Amino acid sequence: MPIRPGFAIRGVFLASVVLVLLTTFVTANTTFAISSKNASTANNGMDQDAETRTQGECQVSQAYPQKILRWCHLITRYATKHDLPPDLIAALIWQESGGRPTAYSRSGAVGLMQIMPRDGIAASFDCPNGPCFAKRPTREELRDPEFNIQFGTRMLAGLFKRQGNLRDALKSYGPMDSGYYYADKVLAIYERYGN
Repeated sequence: MPIRPGFAIRGVFLASVVLVLLTTFVTANTTFAISSKNASTANNGMDQDAETRTQGECQVSQAYPQKILRWCHLITRYATKHDLPPDLIAALIWQESGGRPTAYSRSGAVGLMQIMPRDGIAASFDCPNGPCFAKRPTREELRDPEFNIQFGTRMLAGLFKRQGNLRDALKSYGPMDSGYYYADKVLAIYERYGN
């Protein structure tokens, strides 16, 4: 029986997250290994048959509140596509928006995964090379739950690839100046509700 994409890496991630939670206060440099096969899958995406299989299945732990489980199939589809554990994306959504697709933060972040758009309040944020979020989607685009989950999951996968571990990727995803506090909160939710 073939192994479904994401399951092998899910086990690696789950074991790694437990290790990170145990060593959070001992070291800030805990890393997670990812096999070259799974890295290749993350770079190339899933094949069409694998994507079709995951569209009909919910791989999010049923321990999550209904506010999160209502997005289960979208979470599963895009987490699996980007080789991330669906329960981790569910934890991030629970932390960011509590599962509310209309969530809007004081800083201007939008939707389920609280992504900064290129317009609205965020348009006034300047970085050394110009507006900080100029290449981001609009608020209107990010209000669509599927688009928000797709974009946010892809963004987190890119951060994971650059940073080399989930804790640092989550730190970069979270609010500026929050340090590892944000990352550790998401990982704690993942540990509490995940399979």
